[in-house]
Amino acid sequence: MKILGAILLIILCSCEWKKGSMASGEVAVTGKVGEILVVCDAGLWSSDLKTCLDSNLTQFIMPYFPDVATFDLIHKTPEHFTQGVKRYRNTLFLKIDTNYKEKFGKIEKRMGVWATDQLVVDIIASDYNQLVETCQKGLGAVHDEFDQVEWKRILKYYKRKPNEFIDKKVKSNFGIALDLPDQSKLVTSRKNFYRIEFPTAARPIEFVGAGKQDAGLIAAGILIYQYPFVDSSQFELKNLLQARDTMLRYNVPLDFEGMYMGTQYVKMVYPEGNIMTSTEHKVKGYEMRGMFQFVGAGKHGTGGAFWAFHFVNPKTNKLVCVSGYVDAPSTTSWTQSLREVQAILESIEIL
Repeated sequence: MKILGAILLIILCSCEWKKGSMASGEVAVTGKVGEILVVCDAGLWSSDLKTCLDSNLTQFIMPYFPDVATFDLIHKTPEHFTQGVKRYRNTLFLKIDTNYKEKFGKIEKRMGVWATDQLVVDIIASDYNQLVETCQKGLGAVHDEFDQVEWKRILKYYKRKPNEFIDKKVKSNFGIALDLPDQSKLVTSRKNFYRIEFPTAARPIEFVGAGKQDAGLIAAGILIYQYPFVDSSQFELKNLLQARDTMLRYNVPLDFEGMYMGTQYVKMVYPEGNIMTSTEHKVKGYEMRGMFQFVGAGKHGTGGAFWAFHFVNPKTNKLVCVSGYVDAPSTTSWTQSLREVQAILESIEIL
């Protein structure tokens, strides 16, 4: 059991994410990607504490439209939890214990309690006020723990059945390694540009007023491209966007002649970026998120979200971009698909 101090919050991680198939004795988690189950009394859930939970745990992955939250919260009372399934992938317990006599509340982390790779976090306090204070000070770090374990589960799944054909091609052409979904397809293979499509996914979408659901197809994949690295000014957002638009114009056409994948520069979804170091292999670079749309020939087509990571490969002196894209109806959730892209970006390794 790992204890997180509520004032100077320190997350102590000792999780081991092993390659290979799931052992026969392992128990799978339940619940959807992007959900946190909050277990607490109904009175706590309906109190002002709910606002604190929402503001800290349902952070948005910007700048997407419709909004994409890192997590949605669902609730069970302790009695309901005890009588039902306990294998929810992300579970948060809020407890008031009158026998707890410490000055500050505490936060404890437990891995694999009722299922393999399940993360359970307990927040314990002596009274309501102490519980609120502990949540206010500690939920940001709790969010980051749930966030990290979410994409690590996806990576573990990808590592079970690596796509050896594409892996070999990517290593040879770009000098990098990354983990991809099984059955991905290499649909464009050029010296400085690859386009890899993921297996088509279907998510349930609900038609407003129809009272029934239908399948919403999600097309997603990864673009990998590279060009000579000259100096650090190439990492300025405007320069990365200019290089992206050039690469996409000539390498990602739509079936309709004259149309291609382009970046959306609308104010509310204007691309954002920041310096990033991947957790998995400590690759330093610049991540960028935004929206794309197929444009050209005076028309506009479908579109969706992109999430890119740029870095320099010192062995080839090339600036490399790995950019995930999700082309999906706005009426279905993009959370899982974007989480899959996040996991792949975190898996990047320079060889």
